Amino acid sequence: QEQLVESGGGLVQAGGSLRLSCAASGSVFNSYYMSWYRQAPGKQRELVALISRGGITNYADSVKGRFTISRDNAMNTVYLQMNSLKPEDTGVYYCKALLGRNVYWGQGTQVTVSS
Repeated sequence: QEQLVESGGGLVQAGGSLRLSCAASGSVFNSYYMSWYRQAPGKQRELVALISRGGITNYADSVKGRFTISRDNAMNTVYLQMNSLKPEDTGVYYCKALLGRNVYWGQGTQVTVSS
């Protein structure tokens, strides 16, 4: 059973930056596809960014050029660097690990961007 713990959320002004971290407890982290999702109040959870085992990345159009996902397999951690934040980036950000049919989610971390 993989456990994921997110951290790094908080309150920031528009235009600011935050770096989210997601630490995994298991020993096969480097085998997982890792991704970040977010859920704004009253909206469905949406994919923000993902990174493959080999480091290939993909982003939602709304965050391209502003967010960067990365992973450190030695530290069992995936990161989301968020720059030029906008109020519409506000939401709970969740980390997800995927390996075959095994899917694991973190508990989420709140990001609030004030205008």
